[in-house]
Amino acid sequence: MPTQDPRPTIHIPGTTSHTIPSRTGRHGHEGTLRYLKAGTGSPLVLLHTVRTQAEHFRHLVPLVSDRYTVYALDLPGMGYSEIVPGASYDEPAMRAGVERLLTELDLHDVTLAGESMGAVLALTTAADLPERVRRVVAVNTYDFRGGIARSSLLARVVVGGVLTPGVGPVIAGVEPRPALSAILRAGLGDKSALREDYVDELLQVGGRPGYPTVARAVYQALPSLIAARSRYPEVKAPVHLVYGENDWSRTSDREADRRLLPAADFTQVPKAGHFIALERPDVLADLLNAAA
Repeated sequence: MPTQDPRPTIHIPGTTSHTIPSRTGRHGHEGTLRYLKAGTGSPLVLLHTVRTQAEHFRHLVPLVSDRYTVYALDLPGMGYSEIVPGASYDEPAMRAGVERLLTELDLHDVTLAGESMGAVLALTTAADLPERVRRVVAVNTYDFRGGIARSSLLARVVVGGVLTPGVGPVIAGVEPRPALSAILRAGLGDKSALREDYVDELLQVGGRPGYPTVARAVYQALPSLIAARSRYPEVKAPVHLVYGENDWSRTSDREADRRLLPAADFTQVPKAGHFIALERPDVLADLLNAAA
């Protein structure tokens, strides 16, 4: 019998789960996309980080759903979005998934809020669809060399192994719980913000048939995220850059983005790391709700 994809183990109160059908697009076959929806008001689209999914925003959604209609997307191939054999996971292909959400649901006056890889995609989507995007909140943009490998020796070893020709696919398919937990905690100022049920959920998704190939392809796509910085000056919507004080980016990386987006607002969150949506959702909620 065919293997059935698992169901999410985490439910965010007030949310419902939806899908956007697959289609043939400019990047070949584009699979079904899953998203969570909650709240009322102007649209807020949430875009998650590397190796996570819509549930990454489990603590943020309830804090903003009184002001916004929230759409938390599983990026192509991630979470419970369809895994398409041979699909690209470079920045343009992932951006196409975000743009499908906006265009197929016909969303306008959109606030795009993304963390890490999602922050890059929020900015480049805003460059592509200025008539639909009102504002961008870009949290810890993942657009610098090294990325997660800067977080710890373990992360450097694991990511380096995943990217190694030949053995990389094998290593990508082996994801011990202690290693995943340690790598994620290295991206947090408050280590207690990583909940065990969230690790359970990520491991369940990591066991989906074909997911190791997706995970490896996403790490291989880092150069395309760096290249996407060239699109930032095209963004017409107001931008708010948010960084954790202890994010993996360096001061030089943050200043480089500020030069590309000279009109952007800038907030640095004291003691926070890379995964601000996990450890300081209140800060992001305050920024978003103030401009709702």
